[in-house]
Amino acid sequence: MEGHIVLKNVQKSFGPKQVLRGLSVSVKKGRSLVVIGGSGTGKSVMLKCILGIIRPDAGEIRVGGESCIGLKGKDRDAFLARFGMLFQGAALFDSLTVWENVAFGLIQGRGMARHAARDIAVEKLSQVGLSSDVAALYPAELSGGMQKRVGLARAIAADPEIIFFDEPTTGLDPIMADVINNLIVDCVKRLGATTISITHDMASARKIADDIAMIHKGQIIWQGEANKVNVSGNAYVDQFIHGRADGPIQMDVLKA
Repeated sequence: MEGHIVLKNVQKSFGPKQVLRGLSVSVKKGRSLVVIGGSGTGKSVMLKCILGIIRPDAGEIRVGGESCIGLKGKDRDAFLARFGMLFQGAALFDSLTVWENVAFGLIQGRGMARHAARDIAVEKLSQVGLSSDVAALYPAELSGGMQKRVGLARAIAADPEIIFFDEPTTGLDPIMADVINNLIVDCVKRLGATTISITHDMASARKIADDIAMIHKGQIIWQGEANKVNVSGNAYVDQFIHGRADGPIQMDVLKA
């Protein structure tokens, strides 16, 4: 299995609860992978394992051909500098202005001078459709959609090699969700970044994905090109993408 990001047989338990049960997935360089699946299936834990926030119990995680499990100190800092992240709910700092939020990693993580970081922040804000006037505002003064755009500007501020999107359209109306999806596609294309997104929103998945993978009970049960998801031949995938109550996922819930 080749790819820019490769997970092989990754396992993670929290006490008696087994969350990742031998998860294997690969993302090729410059491709956008969207991971779909229900709540509690291990999507967020997978991302945290790649970032080193959580250490897996077993398995391999390789980025750019190199193992990234157990990195420490400067090696870990250098590794994380390759990533951008759009958090669920934008996760902005209330006490910082918009531009300071966007430039946070540049100033705190890279020691960039504030005036230079502000210039980059304003440029990135323009790339997500926000004017320079917004830079001096605080997050509380913005709508949910604008906050999400600021979060996206922060994710791309350092021109990252890899970007993770955690539920990028949660809490947005369908029109604003589509605006955010379009911005994600544009920004990723401009950077040539490799991306992994996790979402429940199939409209978002179809818009931003080159490839889609479905996680169920801590394993990837299907992966393929986004345009093949409707003909996956997998009953779990079919039930999920059409939002049906009846199907194998529901039967498993009833058995539990």
